[in-house]
Amino acid sequence: MRTYNEKISIYHGMVSTIALNLASNFFPIFSISILGATNYQVGLISSLPPLVALIMTIPAAVVLNRLEQQKKMVAMSVLWARVMFLLLAAVVFLHSAYQAWAFLIVVALMNVPGTISNIGWQTLISGMIKEERRGAFFSDRNRLLTIVGMVTTLMIGIVMKKQSEHPAAYQVLFVIAFLFGLLEVFFLMKHKEKAEPKSSKDQKKSSMDWSIFKDKGYKWFLITALCFNFSWQMAWGLFNIYNVKYAHATILWISIFSVANQLMQIFSFPLWKRWAEQKSNTLMLIWVAAGMATAPFLTVLSTNLVYLTFVQMTSGFFVSGTMLLLFNLLLEKSPKEKRTYCITTYNVLLSFVAFIAPQIGIWLLEVTGIQTSMGIISILRFMSALVFLLMYLKFRKTKKSTKFFSRKKASY
Repeated sequence: MRTYNEKISIYHGMVSTIALNLASNFFPIFSISILGATNYQVGLISSLPPLVALIMTIPAAVVLNRLEQQKKMVAMSVLWARVMFLLLAAVVFLHSAYQAWAFLIVVALMNVPGTISNIGWQTLISGMIKEERRGAFFSDRNRLLTIVGMVTTLMIGIVMKKQSEHPAAYQVLFVIAFLFGLLEVFFLMKHKEKAEPKSSKDQKKSSMDWSIFKDKGYKWFLITALCFNFSWQMAWGLFNIYNVKYAHATILWISIFSVANQLMQIFSFPLWKRWAEQKSNTLMLIWVAAGMATAPFLTVLSTNLVYLTFVQMTSGFFVSGTMLLLFNLLLEKSPKEKRTYCITTYNVLLSFVAFIAPQIGIWLLEVTGIQTSMGIISILRFMSALVFLLMYLKFRKTKKSTKFFSRKKASY
């Protein structure tokens, strides 16, 4: 039996998923087909949000940490973020020379309240759901929201399949997304939150503990995870450019790509969970990174849209492993008493990588062309798999040495 807050959280998640799928899934095709964005500008669609998150994460965490109740702050942040959808709809009324840059500015500004709401929601919901129920609840919630996202995306693709070149179609999507954003605010305010007074000790607590970098397990995790994310995110902008400019994918096909990817994630998530429990997170990440290395290479082999849908399905299989295993490994390698610092530091560094990597990917495209740049990224992704292998071998050796000395000590 679900609690009141659990039910409200699921309703909130549903409308939030619909709002985001109505808008953000179609940012690249809107910018290319309607606004005439350059390759560099398309790359910024992937780079600007993490840059804003990088700048806003620590200030947002400090502000939210001082509040006894966070519900209103989170709701207002969501409202301001969704109001930006209306500004996106108005971009087409500007002079054509300024449309693409205006779009990028709005996307960047959207992530200022977006960062506050994301951090606030994580803290808010963690205090509302009992610890013993979190695993099962979030697993069920994420699976349900993925299904809602798939259905929404597919419906949009079917309804708008012949509207890829019409600005009004995207304006309608952005306005409807704003309306679902209002429902987000409504359901956020329906949550029942208990005030948690902040002690003076909490107020003065250090915002950083540099001793986390002395932990070998955490340091190795940072190196491997950031190397992998760098090679992974280099291709984000290139995939968008290839699908729209080279394969000439319409709104319908962009929707089909997304649905194929998400459908495979739903089916493969339990597999990665079981394999990680049987083996280890690090060992499975070697296979994930190697699998992710195939996506750029396979993508540029053909512009056939059915073939590209198949590539998206194979990519979704490894993306589900990435999402699950990286987070599990972060928790595994973070010292329990310093876990908050470890997670915050990882997210800040990840935001920096997510800003830089797509820009380097676009630079590679401009210098070498789509075929060569995708090939280079595949090689880099495979190299990140080798870094995970080094980590696995190192800690397996350390673990064996520890067991040997423990047995030797016991014999005395």
